Amino acid sequence: MAVQLSKGQRIDLTKTNPGLVKAIIGLGWDTNKYQGGHDFDLDASAFLVDFNGKCSNDEDFVFYNNLSHPSGSVVHTGDNRTGEGDGDDEQLIVDFSKIPSNVDKIGITVTIHDADHRHQNFGQVSNAFVRLVDETNNQELIRFDLGEDFSIETAVVVCELYRYGNDWKFNAIGSGFAGGLADLCRNYGLTV
Repeated sequence: MAVQLSKGQRIDLTKTNPGLVKAIIGLGWDTNKYQGGHDFDLDASAFLVDFNGKCSNDEDFVFYNNLSHPSGSVVHTGDNRTGEGDGDDEQLIVDFSKIPSNVDKIGITVTIHDADHRHQNFGQVSNAFVRLVDETNNQELIRFDLGEDFSIETAVVVCELYRYGNDWKFNAIGSGFAGGLADLCRNYGLTV
């Protein structure tokens, strides 16, 4: 049974699950009734950062236009442009055995594509969640429901996977940004 986390909680990943090598990070959401003339297109991304919390280069940003980190440690399974249906709307596969030694943390984020132009924000999104699944047995290990705490934000750092000695931990973040993907990129040291 999955461990249900609240915002700010941290939990061991690889220490309490010693066989965990590959994890599926599943992200899902629903949109509230909205009559703005545009569909919602939410996008999951991963930022692989060093001990300073910054990406070394653009390849450390995995998203719909860069589906795989050069190391093969993080792979985006593809862009879902509607979020229709139940279950995960987008997924990232993390292979802990391939994460480069200079990467201390992986920030998992969700942004609303073209949010300003479409007048959309996370106040119009509900039932957002992230879950971590062991790829070998499809067992859900961790689940974090983001709640309805957002209003004007157009980007959210959902969670972070971070190195602690030789192990990896999971941190339920749930922190919003009003500046969308550009603000997130700057936060992680990338030039927009």
